[in-house]
Amino acid sequence: MPESKSNESCCKPELILNFKKSKPSNPSIIVAFPGFGLIGLISTEFLIDHLGFEEVGKYWFEDLPATVAIHDSKMVSPVGIYYNTKYNVVLIHSISATHGLEWKAADVILEIAEKVKGKEIICLDGVGVAGDIDPTKISSKAFYFTTSDSAKKKLDAIKAEQLKEGILLGVGPALLIKSDIPVITLFAETNSNLPDSSAAAVLVDALDGYLGIDIDSKPLLEMAAKFQDKLRKIVSESKKIQDMHDSKQLSYMG
Repeated sequence: MPESKSNESCCKPELILNFKKSKPSNPSIIVAFPGFGLIGLISTEFLIDHLGFEEVGKYWFEDLPATVAIHDSKMVSPVGIYYNTKYNVVLIHSISATHGLEWKAADVILEIAEKVKGKEIICLDGVGVAGDIDPTKISSKAFYFTTSDSAKKKLDAIKAEQLKEGILLGVGPALLIKSDIPVITLFAETNSNLPDSSAAAVLVDALDGYLGIDIDSKPLLEMAAKFQDKLRKIVSESKKIQDMHDSKQLSYMG
């Protein structure tokens, strides 16, 4: 039978879990919400598609706009909860922003972690780069922050770089403050104006090294290359149009 949390007020989340095959025990929990470059969403969507995650639950806040996505003729929940039995990983994938509800979202994640006896929570996000950057540049480094010494050793071993200065916002910091189990925040640099598949690939590679999930990020890089090629063409065409417009303006002025 599904486990359900009653919704006593509009501000409380509704949580439904239904483990059809086997209930996780002591899994790693991966979490992603919309953020810089949509890196967390892109990387978790990639994991769901390529590692055979099974949807086992969902939750929502009734004081947020009702939002669903349609993908492959299927409905994608505002916040979907997935499980991979092979690697013992629970994945929380959100298409809904949580502005103003970060603490409540953290509480739901911690409730899920308590139900499955999660051993750690890994938050995926992007970190914005000030100013314009070359959209064809592929970041080669993942950054992290964690309060767990054992996680730090593993992340240092895969050459992730510890974040030493900065201000973190969102659900990840709320989890860092409230969680009794280790929390790891993983970031990749991105230009926040663009969905960044190449930066998402950096996080997928970092997860592969940290969790040993045996996944190849090349399809994400190919996706990034196609997007970047398309972007270059759009920028080039836009420049031609702008040059033609400027030329006409000069002719008219002359």
